[in-house]
Amino acid sequence: MTAKLILGTEIQKLIFEEIKSEVAQIKEKHGVVPGLVTILVGQNPASISYVTSKIETAHKLGFKEVQDSQPVTITEKELLALIDKYNKDDSINGILVQLPLPKHVDEKKVLNAIDPDKDVDGFHPVNVGRLMIGGSEVKFPPCTPAGIQELIVRSGVDTNGAEVVVVGRSNIVGKPIANMMLQKGKGANSTVTIVHTATKDLASHCKRADVLIVAAGVPGLVKPEWIKPGACVIDVGVNRVGEKISEKTGKKIAILRGDVDFDAAKEIAGSITPVPGGVGPMTIIMLMKNTLKSLKFKLGIA
Repeated sequence: MTAKLILGTEIQKLIFEEIKSEVAQIKEKHGVVPGLVTILVGQNPASISYVTSKIETAHKLGFKEVQDSQPVTITEKELLALIDKYNKDDSINGILVQLPLPKHVDEKKVLNAIDPDKDVDGFHPVNVGRLMIGGSEVKFPPCTPAGIQELIVRSGVDTNGAEVVVVGRSNIVGKPIANMMLQKGKGANSTVTIVHTATKDLASHCKRADVLIVAAGVPGLVKPEWIKPGACVIDVGVNRVGEKISEKTGKKIAILRGDVDFDAAKEIAGSITPVPGGVGPMTIIMLMKNTLKSLKFKLGIA
């Protein structure tokens, strides 16, 4: 039986409408909207594309969106002063510094300068600590892991007591999603194992997973025989493996492949995310959800 597709493109649309409705209600009742500032340093094409998508989404949701583009020559001191300005700006609820930054700027110092209560990416050490504690302490879960958990919850996967195996130990995806899945609560309360490149017999760990979350950045790493029949498979990997000509535009486009052998895996898994169209669409919408939450915390209605 072919697996049920968990489509981030569809779930993203549902969350978009939920946020848009809530923003309208808050505006009517409190006279304010969420404020998000995006700081872009330099002209990295990939960063520009990503920032543009964030800006467009924020505008469509009715947010106040400030795009603050800075030259690549900006000094670390100047960038820190800019962040301090937005930390003190009551109309701004979320601060996003687009990475990567120029080599002469210490990324860690810059990210740590953001007010934790405006750190809607969820990477500040304070928010990492809040995530580890769990429960009501959590303010802003990192966007991709938060998107993964939303996909699991909204597709009806039972995680209570389930065996969850996370392939990958990055600070951006692997570590936070593992921590989130073991917390008490909806879409969690699981028994979690993290595996990585040094794990012995990687396949045996994967094969016992009721929920397999793969974020290794290695195309086709997880083979179909590694998947437990009926398991939920969340493929976070987006790997560029070549180019092809688009039938719609006639232009070259990237061929993307996940960390899982999708065509074979969908005949074994109970549910699975495609690449593209699975986890990817969730990241930006969860950033918006965190920004809305920041305003709600400020208003005391979270």
